[in-house]
Amino acid sequence: MPPEAATFDGPRGPHPLRRALAQNIGLVLAGSIFIACVIAYLAVFIIAQQRLPGAFEITSTLDAAMPLIFAAAGQSLVILTKGIDLSVGGVVDLTNAMAAVLMGKTLGSALFWSVVILGVGGLCGLVNGLFVAVGRLPPIVVTLATLSIFQGLAIFVLPEPGGAIPASYSNLLVNGNLPWSFLYVIALGIGWYAFRRSRLGVNLFAIGNDEGAALGLGIDVLRTKLVAYSLDGTLAAAAGLFLAANATAGDATSGNSYTLTSIVAVVLGGVSLFGGRGSMIGAVVGGLITTMIVNILFFGHVNPLYHSFYEGLFLVVAVIAGGFLGRVIGGGR
Repeated sequence: MPPEAATFDGPRGPHPLRRALAQNIGLVLAGSIFIACVIAYLAVFIIAQQRLPGAFEITSTLDAAMPLIFAAAGQSLVILTKGIDLSVGGVVDLTNAMAAVLMGKTLGSALFWSVVILGVGGLCGLVNGLFVAVGRLPPIVVTLATLSIFQGLAIFVLPEPGGAIPASYSNLLVNGNLPWSFLYVIALGIGWYAFRRSRLGVNLFAIGNDEGAALGLGIDVLRTKLVAYSLDGTLAAAAGLFLAANATAGDATSGNSYTLTSIVAVVLGGVSLFGGRGSMIGAVVGGLITTMIVNILFFGHVNPLYHSFYEGLFLVVAVIAGGFLGRVIGGGR
C-alpha cells in the first residue's frame, strides 16, 4: 500500500478524516467555491473602483441574495426527498404580490400580513405535497402545473407592478446601512441544525436515499413529504417577502427567475439531485455564490447578454469538479 494511502486508510476501513470529507464533499466544495468567488469579486471590484468594497456594497450584496437564499433553502428540502419543486417562482410571485397589496402602512399591519403570507406559502407547498405524496404523481409534472396556477393568481392579485411596503418593515428585513439580514441567515442555519437532528430530519434523508427501505423501517413517508413540501412553500413565501422588502413594492412576475436559480444554488451548494445527500447550509452558500457570480460579471464589465452563458458554464464546471473530488476522496468508490 502506498504511503499516502496508508495515511487515509487502515485495517478498519477509511480514515475518519477521509470519511468525513467524503460525506460532506458537497459542502466542502461549496465553501471552496464561495471563497474563490469572494477573492474574484474583491479583485474585479478593486480594479473597477480602485478601492475595497465598503459596508454599502457588502450590505447590498447580502440583501440581494436573501430571496434566493430562502428559495434555495426550501428547494433543498424537497430535493433531499428525491423530488423537485418547479413552482418556487410562482409562490414567490404570489406572496410578493400579496405583500405589496395587503401590508398597509404600519409595521404592525405588515407583521400580521407577513404571518398570513407565510401561511399561504405553506399551503401552496402542502398542495404540491398532497399531489406528490398522496396522488403519487411525478413532482416535476405537479409543480410545473402549480407554477402556472400560482403565477396566474399573482397576476390576479397584482395586475401591474405597484403597491407599497412600509419603510419600517423594509428596514426590519433589509436594513440598507448594515448587513442586518445576516441575522436571518444565522436563524436559518440554527433552524436547519435543529431540524436535521430531529426525527423528521432523519426521515427526510432516509426517504431520499431509499424510499422503499424507509417504508420497511416504519418511516411515515407521507407525513415526511408533506412537511418537506410545506416548509418549502413557507420558505419560498419568505423569499417573496424579502423581495418585496428590497423593492419596497410588488411585481407579480419578479419571482419567475427563482425557479431555476434556486435549483442552481442547490446544486452549487452540493445537494444531490438524486436525493438523500446534502445540506440546507450548502444551499444557502450556493445562493450566496450565485449572487456573487452576478456581481463578478457586473464589475468585470461582461455584457449582460452573456451572463446566463457564463453562469451555466460555471455550474457545469462546479458539478464536474464536485463529482471528481468525490471519487478522489472516496477512494474511487
